[in-house]
Amino acid sequence: MAEAEPDDAEQRRLALEKKRERIVWYYLGYFLFGIHIVAFVMIYAVTHAK
Repeated sequence: MAEAEPDDAEQRRLALEKKRERIVWYYLGYFLFGIHIVAFVMIYAVTHAK
């Protein structure tokens, strides 16, 4: 039984690390998508300025 506990803790740590890494990728994706939206709006504004 004593050997199973570190293995369980390691599995929980790996699962948490995987979850956090996925969240970081989501934030990065949303950030890059947002940057492109801002860039397109700025390009539109500049090209349609009088």
